[in-house]
Amino acid sequence: MPPGPRCLLVANPRSRRGGDPARIRDLLRDAGLDPILPDGADGGPAALIRAHAGEVDRVVLAGGDGTMNAAAPALLETGLPIGIIPLGTANDLARTLAIPDDPAEAARVAADGRLHAIDLGLANDVPFFNVASIGFGVDLTRALTRDSKRRWGKLGYAAAALRVLARLQPFDAEIRCGGEAVRSRTVHVAVGNGRHYGGGMTVDERARIDDGRLSVFSLEVESLLSLALLLPSLRRGDHGRWREVWTAEGREVEIRTRHRRSVNTDGEITTHTPVRFRLLRHAVRVFVPEEAPRVADGLGD
Repeated sequence: MPPGPRCLLVANPRSRRGGDPARIRDLLRDAGLDPILPDGADGGPAALIRAHAGEVDRVVLAGGDGTMNAAAPALLETGLPIGIIPLGTANDLARTLAIPDDPAEAARVAADGRLHAIDLGLANDVPFFNVASIGFGVDLTRALTRDSKRRWGKLGYAAAALRVLARLQPFDAEIRCGGEAVRSRTVHVAVGNGRHYGGGMTVDERARIDDGRLSVFSLEVESLLSLALLLPSLRRGDHGRWREVWTAEGREVEIRTRHRRSVNTDGEITTHTPVRFRLLRHAVRVFVPEEAPRVADGLGD
C-alpha cells in the first residue's frame, strides 16, 4: 500500500499526557499518514514548520495549548492545515473543536477529518487561538509552574488560583470595543477568539471560533465572595448576565491601563498594554471530526 499524505509531526515531549513522539508517529502511520518526525533540537514549533513546509501537506501538533500558540505564526506564514493530538493540561482549543482526547482517535481525525477554517486573534500582532487576558489570568500563569501542571493537571490550576486570589488587586482599564469606550475598575479583562480557556472556562455562551467576532468581558467584582459566586457562570459562559461583569463584542478591541501590564495569550505572557486586538477571519484550517457540530460548540458551516 502506498504511503498516505505526508505530514510534519511537531510533538511536545514535555506535555503532561506523555507526548512520546515515536508513539504518536506510529499512531499517525496507523491512521494512514506518512509522518516526518524531525529532531526536536532543530527548534521550536514555528521553526520546525518553516523548515519543513515544502515537504508536507499538513502539520500535526501533539501537545497542549502552548504548543498550538507557539506554532501559530508559522501556520499563518505557510498556510498549512493542522491536525491536533491533545496532550496538554487544559487542551482548550481541542475542546472547542470537539477533537477526541484519545490520541489514537485524534490521529484518525488528523488523517481523515473534515477540514474547517477558524479565526485567529492578534494581540499587538501576537497570534492566539483561545483567549488573551490582563490581570488575574496573567497572575495565574505566573503562579502555575510547569511542574505543577505535569504533576496535578487541572488541580494545579485550582491550587494556583487560590494563591493568586489571596493577593488579588483591582486595577483601572480603558476598554474600547464596537464603538463603545468604558473605564472599568477590574480584576480581570479577557478577550476571546475561541470558546474555551483556562481548562474548561467559557468565554461566552454564544462564542464560536469561526464567528468573526472577539468576545470581551471585564470582572468588576469587589470581593472574593462575589468572584466565587460568579465561578459557575464563568464555566457556563453566561456571566454577562451579572451586574459585576461588563461585556462587549467586535472585530477590534483596544485596552489601556495607567501602568503597563502584561498580557497573557493562550497561557503564555507575550505582550503588554497598551494592547490592540484584531481578528483574522478564517486564518487557519484544522482537521475536525466529520460528526463535529457545525454550529454549536465552536464550529460553524
